Amino acid sequence: MQKIILILCLSLMLTSPAFAGVNVVATLPWIGSLAKEIGKEKVLVTILVKPTQDPHTVEAKPSMILAGRKADILMYNGLDLEIGYLPLIMESSKNPRIMPGRPGNFDCSKFVKVIDKHAHVERSMGDVHPLGNPHYHYSPSNIIRIVEGMTNALAEMDPANASFYRSNYKMFNAKFLERTKTWKLQSKNLTGNRYIAYHKLFEYLAAEFGFRIVAYVEPKPGIPPSAAHIEALIERMKATKPDGILTTSFYGKRESETISLKTGVKVVTVPADVGSMPGTDDWFSFMDKVVTSLQ
Repeated sequence: MQKIILILCLSLMLTSPAFAGVNVVATLPWIGSLAKEIGKEKVLVTILVKPTQDPHTVEAKPSMILAGRKADILMYNGLDLEIGYLPLIMESSKNPRIMPGRPGNFDCSKFVKVIDKHAHVERSMGDVHPLGNPHYHYSPSNIIRIVEGMTNALAEMDPANASFYRSNYKMFNAKFLERTKTWKLQSKNLTGNRYIAYHKLFEYLAAEFGFRIVAYVEPKPGIPPSAAHIEALIERMKATKPDGILTTSFYGKRESETISLKTGVKVVTVPADVGSMPGTDDWFSFMDKVVTSLQ
């Protein structure tokens, strides 16, 4: 009987039709989340980076190259956030569909109103992104433009299901309008607040919700703080009494907690990406958590 069951299972595996939808490869969890919202069962989404990984330090793996080889469309953050691994994936995959300029190459940043652009960058400035701040996934006004662009890209790639994708976008937009009203109401008390941030992660979030980043634990982006820098920051914070220290689970939480103990300023741990904290399984719940974390 066991042999019969095994033969039947193998037969079903061999005769089951292969997935016939759009094969989406997304670099980051928030991008994959949005692709799933619009594509639903018509897309197969592979996400390259785990939500608990620092996106600045990711290295290419054979599994990523294999995913790139199979991709119909590659969706990525852009602004050089993936500079350490994405060019190698695109080159090694030898997949013409996902090369720059092709329909299968979807750079989310093309739909973003980018801030913090730099005309000139030197290594002495730290880990500065010359094309602009890449952490726009905290910005609802940018996300809705990305989702619209993503919808159009999927509709053009898969015209037989174009109306399906556009219908999903309409549902997404309706939910977006409802949630943004809630977030604005919840964040009214944030207007004018002053925060210390560990890393330059929250500039889009600050612009969107009306608070300010007045100093950084890092002396320069990507440069760990020295003891002297932390002591000077502590003295400044004792005098100015900011409203919190913003960080994520993998950006200087230990240093932030040390500073908090010496100043009495609370640490606000914000989710870094979709799935990085419990209850952040999609972009909407991620932003829910971000806004409530700031209260």
